[in-house]
Amino acid sequence: MAHHVLDMPVSDAQVRALKIGDTVTLETVLFGIRDATLIAMFDGGRTTRFDLKGHAVVHTAPNVRKVDPRPGNSCPYEAVCIGTTTSMRVERFTRPLMQREGVRVIIGKGGMGQGTLDALRDLGGVYLAVVGGAAALETTWIESIEDVDMDDLHPESLWKFRIKGFGPLLVTMDSHGGSLHADVNAAALSRRDAILGKLGAAERTRA
Repeated sequence: MAHHVLDMPVSDAQVRALKIGDTVTLETVLFGIRDATLIAMFDGGRTTRFDLKGHAVVHTAPNVRKVDPRPGNSCPYEAVCIGTTTSMRVERFTRPLMQREGVRVIIGKGGMGQGTLDALRDLGGVYLAVVGGAAALETTWIESIEDVDMDDLHPESLWKFRIKGFGPLLVTMDSHGGSLHADVNAAALSRRDAILGKLGAAERTRA
């Protein structure tokens, strides 16, 4: 296990070097995306003016407030609280997001499934997990909201965040077929079956 500090965007070699159990801190830029954004892009055919190639996205619909544009930041929003939402419900968008937009790092909560794991392996990507309830801490890693696209979907717009020291985050799915989520689930099921077997309840459960 190793710790990696990555300035975004990243190369294929940098992504392929990451293994489950490693930790990662991201620097420079991070994009926020959520259900409505992905549905608009891949079911509705919308495109973004942002270049996402080699970049990271976090599953979020941030709590923000309107502000007057100011020197050095023309975006009319500032962060109040930026937390991470459950990732599994956008599972079907991982491959198209990576194929069409070039995204290579996904940050989320709760892990994702086999479809995502296959896409990470085939296209070169990783999933970084955020512990639930860490929104206040995550917000401190965001210096500013630099820009926003598709703002008619607010708050599920496509956000461009300026970040500093975003992490450390745990690599829980990698480009080599590794998934801590699958490993934990398999271990839990095995322990459950062993306990049910000792109780003589395994056959009744299967029935």
